[in-house]
Amino acid sequence: MAPIRVMVVDDHSVVREGIRSVLGDPAAFEVVGEAASAAEAISRVRDWRPDVIVLDVSMPGGSGIHAVPELLERAPKSHVLMLSVHEDAEYVLESVRAGAHGYLRKDSTPAELRTAIASVHAGDGYYSPQLAAVLANALRGGPAPAPASQPPRATDVLTAREIEILTHVAEGMTNREIGTALGISTRTVEAHRDSLMRKLGIRTVAGLTKLAIEQGLIGSN
Repeated sequence: MAPIRVMVVDDHSVVREGIRSVLGDPAAFEVVGEAASAAEAISRVRDWRPDVIVLDVSMPGGSGIHAVPELLERAPKSHVLMLSVHEDAEYVLESVRAGAHGYLRKDSTPAELRTAIASVHAGDGYYSPQLAAVLANALRGGPAPAPASQPPRATDVLTAREIEILTHVAEGMTNREIGTALGISTRTVEAHRDSLMRKLGIRTVAGLTKLAIEQGLIGSN
């Protein structure tokens, strides 16, 4: 299997070097480029063709969050993992709306960074546990500074497949029944189910059903 091609965008050279060092296994990861600003990243992303863009949220001269749509327009096959010292719901939600596939704190362990990169590359997304809890609270109507015209929804953090599985779980289907309905294995259903529960911070079927009703995925009857 080819290594995951990673582009690192951060205005601090020591951070970029640290990430390069953490991703030291050439069989698993290849750092194909580094950029010190959002503008530089946008100008080089087509050349580097990264699988995953590790992108700092706050940089001089332009927000990493605001750069996400243009980066994905220029490199539609890439996935974006935001890296930040901020854990406010505002930053996490804004990143999700911009198109980011994951959000990780800068004080995360090297192992978690590698896991997060592999996860977003696989299309599953990744949010560190404390951030997943913040995001889930906002999605359930807790304090979140999101604009009233764009209320947070579960669909902001779930993949299309996870939404399908969430809907079927809320409808009372077993993992085996869901797998049969979607044409995938029971083990794959379990993996998606674990992922969506982690993202939403909800571990019970009752909690998932309540959220699915609140989000309009299923009826209340």
